[in-house]
Amino acid sequence: MSILLKNVTVLDYNSSFHTKTVDILIVDGKIIDISENINTSAELVVSEKNLHVSSGWFDSSVCFGEPGFEDRETIINGLKTASYSGFTDICLQPNTYPKIDNNSILSFLKTRDSDYPCKIHPIACFSVDGKGKKMTEFFDLHKGGAIAFGDFLAPIKNPNLLKSALLYAQTFDGLIISTPRDPYLSLNGLVNEGIKSTQLGLSSIPSIAETIQIQRDISILNYTGGKLHIPYVSSLESIEIIRNAKKNGLNISASVPIANLAFNDEILDGFNSNYKLFPPIRGKEDQKKLKEGVLDGTIDIVTSHHQPINSELKQVDFNSAEYGTISLEAMFGVLNKIFSIEKVIELLTKGRNIFNLEIPKIDKGESACITFFDPSKRDKFSRDNIISTSKNCAFIDFEIIGKVYGCINENKIHYNKN
Repeated sequence: MSILLKNVTVLDYNSSFHTKTVDILIVDGKIIDISENINTSAELVVSEKNLHVSSGWFDSSVCFGEPGFEDRETIINGLKTASYSGFTDICLQPNTYPKIDNNSILSFLKTRDSDYPCKIHPIACFSVDGKGKKMTEFFDLHKGGAIAFGDFLAPIKNPNLLKSALLYAQTFDGLIISTPRDPYLSLNGLVNEGIKSTQLGLSSIPSIAETIQIQRDISILNYTGGKLHIPYVSSLESIEIIRNAKKNGLNISASVPIANLAFNDEILDGFNSNYKLFPPIRGKEDQKKLKEGVLDGTIDIVTSHHQPINSELKQVDFNSAEYGTISLEAMFGVLNKIFSIEKVIELLTKGRNIFNLEIPKIDKGESACITFFDPSKRDKFSRDNIISTSKNCAFIDFEIIGKVYGCINENKIHYNKN
């Protein structure tokens, strides 16, 4: 297949064409030519106003549902949603049934390939069935295609298990993911602990439930060495702890969900269950410090933390509703409203390094892994923008900046033609 991208501005620091406006010719998945005016005919010509391109986008934490919860999201529609949203690579969380804790499930995921350009990189369970009792077979799962090991939102309760995992994973340069949530301090909590939780009469999750776990994990990492990723950071205290760990030379990385940058707990006044999230949306000062942590590199990745939840579990009273929001479709427009376009592209591409994935490059002779978009188009996010099967979205009516037109990867294209 031949594709011609017309009059596009390249945003790729690794490319010799960075900031230049050019045409890009792609044939059978390879970039054949990049120049100012390509007159060659192509099977598909992509031409939109103010079109920009970057290397394909990456998301470190995405949930679908299949196998087990296909009513929430199938893999095929999930890949459609991710491709529509500009993502060429996503890390799939093991919140499935059965869990992603053996090679037969990894093999199943490989069979769910699709015509969409987005590629799945599975995160395997840290523990058997995600129950925190016994480590999974890390090396076998790694050989089977697992990109990292974590139990999604379940914390690693046993510190000795984390110690053993960090030591063992070093034999193949594996990445351990540890969710920062003390199960006892966060028990029955619904929202951030603060003035707002008191005003609303809702049980709360204090920031110490996050920081105490991070401090423990960093102490273990300091003892063992290895690579540790802390997902879903939400509190200002956590930022300082992680910043100091990095200064001390530890191989630690961290991510923050887009919702924790977009909102603070003032949004909870209406008891809208779409704002019931884990980690909880915290206070204004936390929100401010999280943004600062992203800008100074303490936070490495902003994730959509995309969690489809069927309506009968979400459209109920706040106390009974499940945690989570879908975010893939809104991700770029929200992120682009918060940070400069240069920082946005960095956040959407460089996270691959943490997961031992190569960052694609827009240059002649390279495989085409490209997202194309307009960074300036303003709109208000609505239900019409939702491709996901589930509609539990915290970003309805949120003002966004930027429009995604699609992406190209592995000789596949998804084009949201204007």
